[in-house]
Amino acid sequence: MAAADELAFHEFEEATNLLAQTPNETTTRSDQLSPKGHVAVAMDSGGSYGAEDEVEESDKTMLLQEEKQQPGFWTFGYYQSFFDVDTSQVLDRIKGSLLPRPGHSFVRHQLRNRPDLYGPFWICATLAFVLAITGNLTLLLAQRRDPSIHYSPQFHKVTVASVTIYCYAWLVPLALWGFLRWRKGVRERMGLYTFLETVCVYGYSLFVFIPTVVLWLVPVPWLQWLSGALALALSAAGLVFTLWPVVREDSRLAAGVLLSVVVLLHALLAMGCKFYFFQPLPPEPMASPHQATPPPPATMLPPTLPRSVAA
Repeated sequence: MAAADELAFHEFEEATNLLAQTPNETTTRSDQLSPKGHVAVAMDSGGSYGAEDEVEESDKTMLLQEEKQQPGFWTFGYYQSFFDVDTSQVLDRIKGSLLPRPGHSFVRHQLRNRPDLYGPFWICATLAFVLAITGNLTLLLAQRRDPSIHYSPQFHKVTVASVTIYCYAWLVPLALWGFLRWRKGVRERMGLYTFLETVCVYGYSLFVFIPTVVLWLVPVPWLQWLSGALALALSAAGLVFTLWPVVREDSRLAAGVLLSVVVLLHALLAMGCKFYFFQPLPPEPMASPHQATPPPPATMLPPTLPRSVAA
């Protein structure tokens, strides 16, 4: 029986003969023997050794790609990816919407081309319920100040707030996306955000109004207007800084009109919510001076005699 060294020598000899037949091919020799004691010789793309492994890997990759095909938009799996975010990502995007900075695009730095619908959906839902609840609490507090005011729960405000907030968060981005898409055909150098990215930007921009609405419960007019103006400035600034990299390649007139309309619609939303859900309270009833100090009771004076009789 041949020894192991003789078998290894014959294997090297076969490899040498194979290399002599194909001198232009590159080879690699493994330092360790295979489990069967053979030497592994890998050929280049021109040979048959090693190419079979690459073909098998490519076949596996193609099979995996076929299995992971993108589902249709009418299926639940299509929208599942837009809700695939964790708490830390949502918090980072909320912080980015609260702290807008010039030259800092919310889409590029916060979304990173991965928009989600989880954050915008719950932000709009929370804002709608907070508006309805605080609007009812305002009437309840007004009744305590003035008993003549009759308070009854106004459940229709939940519907009004939900329809208003969700229509604004979807229809305005749709109109903005359509306009930017049309302007991209006019100005080829203009960029363009996707529709979901635009919806995501508007949804996160509404978060700042949630604590602001809670502050509107404080019956101090100057505090209400100051908090509302600050929230509007932060939210509108975030929209302008995000849209500016897209519209700066357009003409100055078109860019100025577009950004002005965006800020104006945002201001109309804030003002509409302020005047509808937080109606001005009636002034406290003040007692009139006549009612505060009633006249003294009349005193009966004794009748006086004529002077002639007295004399």
